[in-house]
Amino acid sequence: MEQVSESFTVDLRRLTVLRELQRRGSLAKTATALHLTPSAVSQQLAALAREAGVPLTEKDGRGVRLTGQARVLLAHADLIAAQLERARADLAAYGSGGRGSVTLGCLSSGILGLLPDVLRALDERLPQVRVDVVESEPPDLFTALDGGQVDVAVAVHYAEAPPHTDARYTRVELFTDVMDIAVPAGHRLAGRGRVGLRELAAESWIVGDARSCVGAVARSVCAAAGFTPDIRHAVNDWGALAALVEAGQGVALVPRMVRPVYAHRRLALLTTEGGAPPSRHVFAAVRAGAEGDAVLGVVLDQLRVTTGELGGAAARSLGAAGSP
Repeated sequence: MEQVSESFTVDLRRLTVLRELQRRGSLAKTATALHLTPSAVSQQLAALAREAGVPLTEKDGRGVRLTGQARVLLAHADLIAAQLERARADLAAYGSGGRGSVTLGCLSSGILGLLPDVLRALDERLPQVRVDVVESEPPDLFTALDGGQVDVAVAVHYAEAPPHTDARYTRVELFTDVMDIAVPAGHRLAGRGRVGLRELAAESWIVGDARSCVGAVARSVCAAAGFTPDIRHAVNDWGALAALVEAGQGVALVPRMVRPVYAHRRLALLTTEGGAPPSRHVFAAVRAGAEGDAVLGVVLDQLRVTTGELGGAAARSLGAAGSP
């Protein structure tokens, strides 16, 4: 490998491949995320290593791992990407101060309980801007954000989401979405109002897929309460989950953000006792540097406003829902 030249240059598209490898951890997963073949990923990384003049990967069993030089390059890649986003934001702000479209990626519960009010408000605040919505969750959501297919990401903090220290993104904390326990209307605990989560340890549970936000949060909440749930049904759709609870097929944790989906179901909503209630922390993120974009600034502001109103409404309605 040649020594690093002071005049070296790198292809930013290849840096994207390296950044995705850092996130995914393997060539195969990186290829799947970027819709490439593993061979194409290897070729892109080899070309980037030749451009940089340093080794970027090394063998690790049957796979590869990043070298120290790769991590140094990635730290600069984050700064380069952020500066390019600032340049794009400045150009967008010059003259009209806007652009024709924004794509907002969001988890399913956010689309159900948050985005309708956000989109109605944006129709008034940004009448000349088209806002498209894509349902997605980490890590795919942030791959799309990195690649420009998504401009704003709305997600929940859990294992698949980027850490707070990730320099690739500017994030805005939106609100804490408290989760209640949904039980069938005729359940033995339906009239209690407040219960300890461990009182439901022997119940059948309805929980989302383990890799989804729906499933990961529920599993972690039950684990923190000291038990592993007996999962009878694995369901990621909130409407389907509520229907199964109503049919007496189990109990479930449901976020207040999607309360309209199950408000008219014959089920009871119970709050938890004994410390802080189980909850999910919702945030929005843009590529670092993009927060200066005039249009994205309005979108982020509207997300703050709407989630503030949503949090207040959830607090006022605490205990209002229950068995019919």
